[in-house]
Amino acid sequence: MSLSSIATPGACPCGTGRAFASCCAPYVVDGLAPPTAEATMRSRYAAYALGVPDHLFRTWHPQTRPAEVSVPDETRWTGLDVLAVVGGGADDATGVVEFAAHWRSGDQQGVLRERSTFARRGGRWVYVDGVTS
Repeated sequence: MSLSSIATPGACPCGTGRAFASCCAPYVVDGLAPPTAEATMRSRYAAYALGVPDHLFRTWHPQTRPAEVSVPDETRWTGLDVLAVVGGGADDATGVVEFAAHWRSGDQQGVLRERSTFARRGGRWVYVDGVTS
């Protein structure tokens, strides 16, 4: 996959305000490992927003991920708010990221709120599971 094969906006969908190319693209497109649980969650959001299931698959814990990972075409992800981060840093083994992901589908819109658990596995942060509220 290449950056040119993804229809990318200038700003990264993950909400940092940085350009996609210097924010989540190294993780989503190039497959580099995000350095923290928060960066992993943000890159996963960007992958959902841009329709890149490969990144979702490789950042999902093998014991909890589904056999196939897909991104629904009809859902448009419109914004991300990171609400809390616990652990998940360079020296941690686990981390929790709570977020609100805004979406639109047809004439409906809403917010997905989740408290996601991440673990470091083989030196890479992976999504384990989440509790929605």
